[in-house]
Amino acid sequence: MKTHSKLLSLIILGTLILSVWKAQADDLAPAYNADLSGYSYPFEVKGFSFSAQGQSLRMAYMDVMPEKANGQTVLLLHGKNFCAAYWEPTIRALVSRGYRAIVPDQIGFGKSSKPEHFQFTFQELATETRALLDSLHIDKATVIGHSIGGMLATRFGLMFPNLVERLVLVNPIGLEDWKRLVPYKTIDEIYAVELKSTPDRIRNYMKDNYFGGTWMPDYESLVEIQAGWMRGPDWHRMAWLSALTTDMAFTQPVLYEFRDLKMPVLLIIGQRDRTALGKAWAPAGVKDRMGNYPELGRKAKAAIPNCRLVEIEGVGHLPQVQRFNAYWQAVESFLEESGRQRS
Repeated sequence: MKTHSKLLSLIILGTLILSVWKAQADDLAPAYNADLSGYSYPFEVKGFSFSAQGQSLRMAYMDVMPEKANGQTVLLLHGKNFCAAYWEPTIRALVSRGYRAIVPDQIGFGKSSKPEHFQFTFQELATETRALLDSLHIDKATVIGHSIGGMLATRFGLMFPNLVERLVLVNPIGLEDWKRLVPYKTIDEIYAVELKSTPDRIRNYMKDNYFGGTWMPDYESLVEIQAGWMRGPDWHRMAWLSALTTDMAFTQPVLYEFRDLKMPVLLIIGQRDRTALGKAWAPAGVKDRMGNYPELGRKAKAAIPNCRLVEIEGVGHLPQVQRFNAYWQAVESFLEESGRQRS
């Protein structure tokens, strides 16, 4: 009995120590304003200024030049819970092989402008990204999009097929039409949920949906920006923007137009991914069927006319983080092969 009491006391003490440590760590963790001041990107951040929807805006972007250029440009489009900076390993791999990398933060994300009164559409973001490329005198590019960036990359390819030489979709969301599966939530309702987010909730969401229930210390950097905004002075604005962009992804599917893509497409699917917007409020019996990426990837391949599907086992929503070598092998092979066909 004494042994049991001792063990229980040690468990309680350990729990208290862990709680104090987590609280101290949280106090020491960075807090960020809406512009991500103090958060370093791996390469110089430039700004593209323009007007849209009656206001002056600035799109932050990295333009990374190779030492020995091969004359080709790659545009990288980030996901919803990320910014341009997480593309660093891909950027380094690209420029080492002669590609120029253009890596923007979309409006509402990263270091770009955060307008509270803005109608977010994939067409709007694609048009602004096209204007950035025009300002840099780029008329041909390969486009790589991850997560919500895959939805944007698809819309970009549909709108500007003569500009897009090749399309790479890395675990894109939107391979199923969520609004046909779950009840609609208003932007106000989504905003109320966003305001209740905590670093632990973000971490658990990524663990369950992105990484198949596993979590590694290397993944902590993926939580930093969202958690920093929660601690910062502009969290209400960031939560509102997150609600707006969630509504954009939920209500503006692109999968019905996959058949209209004209360029070669590489679809990379981590097989453990279970990401699906609206899963949390899906009715019983529907939730478990949502976000089945092995099945969704094969359906997408069948719908896209000129598509190569690469399935990566044991990997979730971020193949470029979990198994970079397998991801990069697929990308590099696709770029080289389609480049030879072009020449």
